[in-house]
Amino acid sequence: MLRTLLAAAFLTSCALTLSAQTAATARHGMVLDDLAKLQRVGAPAVSPDGAWIAYTVSHVDTEDDKSVNNLWMISWDGTQDIQLTYGKEAAGNPRWSPDGRFLAFSSGRDGGETKGSQVWAFDRRGGEAHQLTNVKDDLGGFKWSPDSKQLILSISPKDDTTPEPGGKPKPPQPVVIDRFHFKQDIQGYLGTKRAHLFLFDIATKKLAKLTNAPLDGPSAYAEDAPEFSPDGKLVAFVSNQATPDPDRVAHSDVFVVAATPGSTPRKLTAFEGRSQAPVAFTPDGGTILYRQGVSAKYSIYDMPQLMSIPVAGGTPTQIAPKLDKTVGAPHLLTGGKELVADVQDDRLNYLESFDPTGKAAPRRLTLGTGSASDFDEAASHLAMLWSTDAAPAEIYALEGTTPRQLTHHNDALLATLTLAPTQDISAKTSDGNDVHGLLTLPVGDTPGTKVPMLLWIHGGPTSQDAHAFAADRQLLAAHGYAVLNVNYRGSTGRGHAYSEAINADWGHKEVLDLLACVDAAIATGKIDADKLGIGGWSYGGILTDYTIATTTRFKAASSGAGMGNLLGFYGIDQYILQYENELQPPWKNLEPYLKLSYPFLHADRIKTPTLFMGGDKDFNVPVQGGEQMYQALRSVGTTAELIVYPGQFHGFTRPSFIKDRYTRWFSWYDQYILGKMPPPPAPKPEPKPEAKPATTP
Repeated sequence: MLRTLLAAAFLTSCALTLSAQTAATARHGMVLDDLAKLQRVGAPAVSPDGAWIAYTVSHVDTEDDKSVNNLWMISWDGTQDIQLTYGKEAAGNPRWSPDGRFLAFSSGRDGGETKGSQVWAFDRRGGEAHQLTNVKDDLGGFKWSPDSKQLILSISPKDDTTPEPGGKPKPPQPVVIDRFHFKQDIQGYLGTKRAHLFLFDIATKKLAKLTNAPLDGPSAYAEDAPEFSPDGKLVAFVSNQATPDPDRVAHSDVFVVAATPGSTPRKLTAFEGRSQAPVAFTPDGGTILYRQGVSAKYSIYDMPQLMSIPVAGGTPTQIAPKLDKTVGAPHLLTGGKELVADVQDDRLNYLESFDPTGKAAPRRLTLGTGSASDFDEAASHLAMLWSTDAAPAEIYALEGTTPRQLTHHNDALLATLTLAPTQDISAKTSDGNDVHGLLTLPVGDTPGTKVPMLLWIHGGPTSQDAHAFAADRQLLAAHGYAVLNVNYRGSTGRGHAYSEAINADWGHKEVLDLLACVDAAIATGKIDADKLGIGGWSYGGILTDYTIATTTRFKAASSGAGMGNLLGFYGIDQYILQYENELQPPWKNLEPYLKLSYPFLHADRIKTPTLFMGGDKDFNVPVQGGEQMYQALRSVGTTAELIVYPGQFHGFTRPSFIKDRYTRWFSWYDQYILGKMPPPPAPKPEPKPEAKPATTP
């Protein structure tokens, strides 16, 4: 009997354990709490011997309500994955010294001699990271010299009101502005101080300005993206200093300068538009590789193409003239016979190999449905970020055309999730355009049933929705909605003409494309045409305003960081050149401003309940755009709500606000599409009675 009872107890215990394990590993659609578990991997940097890849991992610190970057390192064979930095101060931008001895990175960590971001380094022989630089101004990027004895630093003068360590805060000063382009998101109001390049000697700690260009004043120009020549005698960089007033033109050139303090730069390029960073020298030091736009006037619709130019000067050569796609940063592989860059194609992002001489045809390196992004190579070992619809970006080794996964930071999270599959969709518009998009059906979709759908619009407009992991897509699909992403005209991946098709005609062709794809999604028989919502951020918010002013078929809308009053935005945001070049000033050409402001000027057409959102520090698309539209809808009696997030720029950084934004989206769409009333606010806890002070009898 005792043995029987013990056996029964053991079996019951096993059953309970298995049940608990099953519950613990039960899969679910992605929910908001999973956002804090998502690890964001980036910035791969391959060691000179190809044996290690340094990279960053960003995670959410829920206690401090911020994201934190730490540095990691994994071996090429993937057997050793080591966390190098800890703590709550970010560490990023890993860079190996060319001799392989040091791994440098930037961080504002405690323990340094000077507050703010500095360059730190690990000695590969062992020991703690030590601080290399002691810069008092704002440090941007850095690069090693070929002999590993110097760094070249990008430094911007610090705001004069910044207090010294341990000092009292300085009183605020009036902002004096005399620049044409005077504001920029995150940077705020712009003064006359620009970023400049400095040489830093590691042994002596001496800092010296590279060029003889002035630091401040009307004749000061920004210097960006430096690169040493293989022999270390020259530095190539990109600057706008060849123009009388760089604020008035979308222009930059490639320069070379002797790698000695106070040298005079020599301009190489003469294109009227933008010659773009980064640059790369060929192994013999005789040629520079860079990117050049296709338009001398516009920056938003530009499409960077690979170029080469002799260091001694001469005529530039386009490396792949038949490639009508946006090309990313060029990287010359070991040996110098192969150039690799990422290419934006239709709903994909892949790595492509180019012949630097332009004689051989380009060759695609990454195959399959996914997206390659940031990459690095050394000693014939290429590491990259690779993401698919079902997996966030991780570090992969590229051997042949088959990516081999190295890091697994999100495996534990993915093991708990049921993710919604994403499929291609296309449509023909009323004006004959062939528009492409992505359709994601809800998690647990039952065949034969029709589901509600959200038209979720990307920003830009010059970007695209691609086959890569998208948390917003998965969160909305797990909440019960199909998600439709459309690469409307203006998007990248379809060539320059497709992107520039909306030039001076915003809110017209894009809306035709969006609505045609909605019709195509409904035609699949899977979408409930009576339960449609729409939303987006940035240009996605702007297109939301345009679309709901065109049709009343959507039951609910969310316009984030949007704008519907173009005339009222002249001089308010950071796009003054776009207004001047694309539309001309209003007093010279008023008609397009009135035409393109139809969401605001015809707000009485809008009947869709709309949620407006924005950050109060956003200088990209200021929150005033949402405020104006909100006020207009309230004036005409259309249901509207406005949410302003304090301290947030165009891209939100506070995790609790990001979570709050999703919560409000869910509630808004559920209420006005599905008829679900929002839950009542949680009751506030009763305040504890104050303890009475003890009395002495």
